[in-house]
Amino acid sequence: MHGSLFAVPRSDPSPAPKPAPAAKAAPSAAQKALQKLGLTRDIDLALHLPLRYEDETRITPLANARDGDTVQIEATVTACEVQLRPRRQLRVEVDDGTGTCELRFFSFYPSHQKTMAVGARLRIRGEVKGGFWGRQMLHPAFRVAGGELPQALTPVYPTVAGLPQPYLRRAVVSALQRVDLSDTLPPGEEPPLQFWSPNGGRRLWGLRETLTFLHHPTPDVALATLEDHSHPAWQRLKAEELLAQQLSQHQSKRERDRLRAPALRPAPQPSGGGLALHEQLLAALPFQLTGAQRRVCEEIAADLARTVPMHRLLQGDVGSGKTIVAALSAVIAIDAGWQCALMAPTEILAEQHFRKLVGWLEPLLAPLGRRVAWLAGAQKKKERAAMLALVESGEAALVVGTHAVIQEQVQFQRLGLAVIDEQHRFGVAQRLALRQKLAPGSAAGPPQGDAAPSGDGGKAWGPSAPMEPHMLMMSATPIPRTLAMSYYADLDVSTIDELPPGRTPIVTKLIADSRKDEVIERIGAQVAAGRQVYWVCPLIEESEALDLSNATATHLDLSEALPGVVVGLLHSRMPQAEKKAVMDLFTSGAMGVLVSTTVIEVGVDVPNASLMVIEHAERFGLSQLHQLRGRVGRGAVASACVLLYSTGDSGRLGETARDRLRAMAETNDGFEIARRDLEIRGPGEFLGARQSGAPLLRFADLNTDTALLDWARELAPQMLDRHPRLAQQHIARWLGGKSDYLKA
Repeated sequence: MHGSLFAVPRSDPSPAPKPAPAAKAAPSAAQKALQKLGLTRDIDLALHLPLRYEDETRITPLANARDGDTVQIEATVTACEVQLRPRRQLRVEVDDGTGTCELRFFSFYPSHQKTMAVGARLRIRGEVKGGFWGRQMLHPAFRVAGGELPQALTPVYPTVAGLPQPYLRRAVVSALQRVDLSDTLPPGEEPPLQFWSPNGGRRLWGLRETLTFLHHPTPDVALATLEDHSHPAWQRLKAEELLAQQLSQHQSKRERDRLRAPALRPAPQPSGGGLALHEQLLAALPFQLTGAQRRVCEEIAADLARTVPMHRLLQGDVGSGKTIVAALSAVIAIDAGWQCALMAPTEILAEQHFRKLVGWLEPLLAPLGRRVAWLAGAQKKKERAAMLALVESGEAALVVGTHAVIQEQVQFQRLGLAVIDEQHRFGVAQRLALRQKLAPGSAAGPPQGDAAPSGDGGKAWGPSAPMEPHMLMMSATPIPRTLAMSYYADLDVSTIDELPPGRTPIVTKLIADSRKDEVIERIGAQVAAGRQVYWVCPLIEESEALDLSNATATHLDLSEALPGVVVGLLHSRMPQAEKKAVMDLFTSGAMGVLVSTTVIEVGVDVPNASLMVIEHAERFGLSQLHQLRGRVGRGAVASACVLLYSTGDSGRLGETARDRLRAMAETNDGFEIARRDLEIRGPGEFLGARQSGAPLLRFADLNTDTALLDWARELAPQMLDRHPRLAQQHIARWLGGKSDYLKA
């Protein structure tokens, strides 16, 4: 075939981690607490850095302490008594010779009274507050005076219940003495910034001196440089962390490149007058692909034609047309004699895909005796059994569904392509299951005769070649460049950066919830004009913790306020049959207003819907707001998104909420929205990394450390080639077993 594969067709054919010894001797509660924090190895403790520091290196005379200062004093107890009114408390008076101070404890033990008996000399650290009765400290830290003052600042670590600071400090010191902190950076491969040695001179900080310093910095250090992570020691750590991440992802990509996949190349079909299936589909579509869609289709087709498994992320803004790209990719696999699976995170989204794909593909597949199958958790036993039989026999050329697609009973005859929509909403275990469980088994050998895949001749089916399906992951949350370079370094990324023609721009308005009646009037006008409206609520039922309207109450209110209008209700706890009935009514136009939770965030496509109202918009994330806004503006009619916000008792919005809502009002560009969302939330929340299992960047900041990221990206493949032992040591030190998650 010559020319572009996706041009409009003509009529003619064409080392296992081990617990730190410190943890072995720990009491059960402390040992569990260490494990809860993930501190199972000496290196984990060494990299568990302080949240902040306390300066116990100096004694401050009370006469020199200003109101609000946190200071350490050395004083003698002059009075100690338990008071019962207005509440039970321990009150202690101390005098350091330059002034007096009252210590108050609302929680205390008999041992405290014993230590703070009259005449005792104490070292006390806390915040000094001036009051009507003189100076006070509430719940200060204290101990018996004596001994040398520390030479370094005292670290305060992130911790959990059952793991007190003194214990954690001892565990860290002990781990630092045992752990191997030999440098793993290859000689002469210093990061791009100039680091200063703590002892003076221009040389790179070693890892041991870096960590020793960060756990116990000298009192002369500028605390601001430790807090904002700009200190040379922090720079060294960030460089090492980014390098570990890049090494792991490059290694993962190389491992994947050693696997084998079927080469999927389209073949002419007799039933289509010689046209391949994807050409038949293009000819039958009532619209033409955008330039961006054609470009990404070419990129995907080139990957599918190779015997190396594709691992590609297809990203595009809301409504950019990713589903048709998935359909064209699927028919290439089907054309080559293989099956395709499409998995979506919710039944509503999966069913939306199913309806579109059936409409597009069934007319092409029916003459071949093939069809599109549906798999979901709510299916009846008889229907499910029939679908499983279709999948196993190979009659189901495309299988669409939810996580039900990866259940044990599902046996594909020969899966060549797996498509995951909204991939970041699946857990790591689910994504790994799709790759590992659904891989074409080579034990039975290659398909024979007419079923043999075109183009690979069975060469990739040798017993030593592990087989995997090609993987296409789709996301409507565009990934900012720095995030793609960091978290998706092992992925090829295709971007649809062009919306189809005819999409109307969406006007976004910020309105205080005190004006809700005006919004309801607007809804009435829209419905009277034959349009449809979404109203999204963040909760299903009242919560004492959050003063939010619930979907049920809103549904009743709108039903009363809009007599004669069919107002529907949709939320995640409804039975699946009921959800489907509600969506059918809304999709058909019989329902004017749909009150919903965020279950309609992705996948719902009703071109007649022209107004989206999001209640308590200040409670939503930026990407989620953008996804919800994308449910309107899908037809030719002018569309609007109203962000109803509540200022609460304070009468004003918080800074983060204000930034989110301002960004929504200022731009409809999903890539700009994603960039701002990354700035506001950071990469962990942006990617849902806590749910996905992807290792978070603990120290590096993708917004400010781009020079270090560029250095790590360039060095990683060279290091794997020239210094493989150092590379493995570096990955093991920083990621341990977490590097496996990057393969999902």
